[in-house]
Amino acid sequence: MKHDNNRGTLFKNSGKEAATHPDYKGSINIGGNDFCLSAWVSTSKGGDKYLSLSARPKTESRNPAPKAESKKIDFNDEIPW
Repeated sequence: MKHDNNRGTLFKNSGKEAATHPDYKGSINIGGNDFCLSAWVSTSKGGDKYLSLSARPKTESRNPAPKAESKKIDFNDEIPW
């Protein structure tokens, strides 16, 4: 779903399978950048309900590429001192 700047939507997560999965999922546009938005319904120590939010850039890879292997450096060269 495409949003105007500084607008977004959340929908109930019908695919929630574990307590750690968000209760709501959606997207938001902030400053012209699109983000995935997740929300969990939580309860404060005082008993008040609130939403805990998490956002990540939509362009961020869910499975980052493996780190490139570093090149081995030969430290056996002679140092002239």
